[in-house]
Amino acid sequence: MIKSKKLISDRGITPDEIRYSKSNKCLTVTFDNGRTFSYSAELLRVESPSAEVKGHNTSEKRIVPGCQDVGITKIDYVGNYAVRIHFDDMHNTGIYSWLYLYELGETKDKVWNCYLKRLEGLGLKRKSTGAS
Repeated sequence: MIKSKKLISDRGITPDEIRYSKSNKCLTVTFDNGRTFSYSAELLRVESPSAEVKGHNTSEKRIVPGCQDVGITKIDYVGNYAVRIHFDDMHNTGIYSWLYLYELGETKDKVWNCYLKRLEGLGLKRKSTGAS
């Protein structure tokens, strides 16, 4: 568990508490307005705000398969506005602003369903097939 300080962010949205459950591979963030969102490590990994995943514009977004079993190894604060999440697949370049986490929490069902449809449309799987 990471207990956050009161921090300044976009629209004044700040987390009061960030808690990661290793057994459930789930990050739970409680914001100072009382809203609480839970995110699977898989969702956070495939929706990473990194250039590797998001690209440099919306047409470059990459679908990341094989992340069903991904976990989080470390969470670092980035200034007063975000966290960097380190995943056990070695991805750690995404900076998750408080606003990004909040908006992802509000739209996660829609985002998740869109991801699943795009994955299926490309013939890709959530489960890693491992290296040959």
